[in-house]
Amino acid sequence: MAARTVIIDHGSGFVKAGTAGWNEPQMVFPNIVNYLPCKENPGPSYAQRRVSLGIDICHPDTFSYPIERGRIVNWDAVQYLWSFVLENHRREHEIPPVIITETPLREPADRKKMLEILFELLHVPSVLLADQVQMSLYASGLLTGVVVDSGYGLTRVQPFHQGRPLPYSGKTLEFAGQDLSAYLLKSLFKEDCDRRSVFQLETVAVTQMNKCYVPQNLGEALDFRESQQSGLNESNTYQLPDGSRVELTPMQQMAPEMFFSPQMFEQPGPSIPQAILESLESCEISLRPLLASHVMACGGNTLYPGFTKRLFRELMMWDYFSSIRATVWAGSNRNFSVWLGASVVAHLSTYQSEWMSREEYGERMRV
Repeated sequence: MAARTVIIDHGSGFVKAGTAGWNEPQMVFPNIVNYLPCKENPGPSYAQRRVSLGIDICHPDTFSYPIERGRIVNWDAVQYLWSFVLENHRREHEIPPVIITETPLREPADRKKMLEILFELLHVPSVLLADQVQMSLYASGLLTGVVVDSGYGLTRVQPFHQGRPLPYSGKTLEFAGQDLSAYLLKSLFKEDCDRRSVFQLETVAVTQMNKCYVPQNLGEALDFRESQQSGLNESNTYQLPDGSRVELTPMQQMAPEMFFSPQMFEQPGPSIPQAILESLESCEISLRPLLASHVMACGGNTLYPGFTKRLFRELMMWDYFSSIRATVWAGSNRNFSVWLGASVVAHLSTYQSEWMSREEYGERMRV
């Protein structure tokens, strides 16, 4: 079964999907659906509107995010996205088993709705619902440590011991990649900023990928930028999609500082290093040195140049960390950590009891 299992990691920013056993997901696309009213029968219901993936540049004001801050807000759209993935992985007329990753913020009603969609509407033969942060742990090849997962909608910190989350120690921060994008959108376009503008969204996305980094010392980095003459450094300028060039301000380039100094960007604290420390302090004293020696950074935000080095540096500033051998682990595919961990779980015999078949689901519904 593992060889044909399809894994769907549906995050707030992107959907990562593919067959278990691969080194990375075969499908990666934005968590965005676009609704257009049908000419024959326009109306508000899902059945009366044409649904498609992504943003329609001719109707840029009709898209929405089915998952926001780790919470499902549009079940019809989620069903559409999952159906799209399964259709692309269907073998002849056979629907494969599915692993769906879920956020720690899930409610019992959410899990019930997920199973209803998968079994009753998409007709999958068996399902495993997997915790996203725990999957990131398995992707590292370790069973004990602190997982720091910073994605598009949420930043989460969770200590694990022997593969299990330690109770009452997890931290969920509601500032993440979308807040950094919102800051850049407002900073670059000021009063003209429009979160529905495809041009502006593309500008922000490319700026984040190609120009942003985490400074090792914000004060020193700002002093260095002020000492440079305007326009001489190519790394400080950016060509917009319309061909015009703009010079990025120091804080625009160093926007990922948000994860280390959230108050500077009017974001609620704590910072990621502070959240790690608070999370460890809620664990048993005897476990803290072992946990601190394996801090695993994963999620798209940890890919910014300088992020993991700054994280280690910040942690070592605390007296607690300086007295032990702390280590920050960062895999090359850490933006896919959740998906890769689920791929590992698909092959683990110890997880067989966690699967639910369609027959078992039917029996539960009859009780």
